[in-house]
Amino acid sequence: MSLPASLRGRFSVPAIAAPMFLVSGPDLVIETCKAGVAGTFPAMNARPAAQLDEWLTRIDAELAAHRAANPDAPCAPHGVNLILHASNVRLQEDLEILVRHQVPIVITSLGNPAEVVKVVHGYGGLVLSDVVHAYHARKAIAAGVDGIIAVAGGAGGHAGGQNVISLVREIREFWDGLLVAAGAISDGAAIRAVEVLGADLAYMGTRFIATREAMAQPEYKQMVVDCVPADIVYTDAISGTNANFMWQSLERAGYRREELAAGFGKGKLHDLAEEAKAWRDVWSAGHGVATIHDVPTTAELVARLAREYRAACALPPSAALTSV
Repeated sequence: MSLPASLRGRFSVPAIAAPMFLVSGPDLVIETCKAGVAGTFPAMNARPAAQLDEWLTRIDAELAAHRAANPDAPCAPHGVNLILHASNVRLQEDLEILVRHQVPIVITSLGNPAEVVKVVHGYGGLVLSDVVHAYHARKAIAAGVDGIIAVAGGAGGHAGGQNVISLVREIREFWDGLLVAAGAISDGAAIRAVEVLGADLAYMGTRFIATREAMAQPEYKQMVVDCVPADIVYTDAISGTNANFMWQSLERAGYRREELAAGFGKGKLHDLAEEAKAWRDVWSAGHGVATIHDVPTTAELVARLAREYRAACALPPSAALTSV
C-alpha cells in the first residue's frame, strides 16, 4: 500500500466519496468524513465563489468539533475538486480560498496541475489528479501530483472507456504512489476488489448520489435506484466530453438515441456555464447503479460498506483495518 502518512488511520473503509457536480455539498462531505470516508465536492458547486469560503468554514468547524468529541474514532479528510480548464474564470479565486483553509486534498481535472501542486504543497496538502488514460497519468506524475485517480469505464460523470482492471494494472506498472480507482464501485466487495488490483482507495460517486445528504433532487436519487446498467448512456452530446448519463433523463430532456452516439459532440466548445445548465436537466450516474436499491443516510451507507468490506477481507467485525 502507498497511502501517504497524512491519510493513515483516518478511514473506516478505504474510500473517497467523489466530487459530483451539483450533487456534493457540505452536508454530504461532513457526514462522509465523520463516518470515515473522505468527503469531497467540486468548488463550482459553491456559487458564488464567496459561498466556497462559507462551506469550508462550516466543514472545518464541524469536523474539528467531531474530532474533539470522538478522539479515538476515524475522521477522514475532506477535499475540493478544481477544474483547471481555461474556461474556469474563478480558478485563481477558488485556489486562494482553498489555501486559506488549507484543504487537505485538492483534486484537479481538465488541465496541467503543476501550479496547483506548488501552491498546495506550500501548506502541506495533497494533490490528486483525475485521469482516464495512462498517458494522462504520466503527465500528472511529471507535474508532481501526490496521487492518481484512475477514472475507468462505467464510472459516473466524465469517465474513460478503459476497464478498471486494465487501467489500474497499467498505471501500477510505472507508478508506486497513491492510486485511487473509480468505475462502478458501489459496495464493500468492490472496494476490496480494486484494493487487490493495486489501488489504495476506491472512488465512489454514484452510490453517494442516492443518500439523504446529497444535494440531488429526490427524483434524481430515485432514478439512480430504479436504473439498471443498460440505462446508462456514454455520450459526448451534452458537453463535448464523454460522460455517463441515465437514459430516462436524456429522453425527458428531448434527446434521441441517434444523437447520443460517441462523436456527436466532437469539436464542441467546452464551456462550464453552458455545461452547468445541461447537467441540471440531464442526470449522470455510472454502472454502479446495478447494486443500488435504497436511499440511506450517509452514516448508514458507510457502516454497510464497512461490513461488506470486512467480509470481503475475511476480517472479523472488531478487527483493525491496518491498511487505512
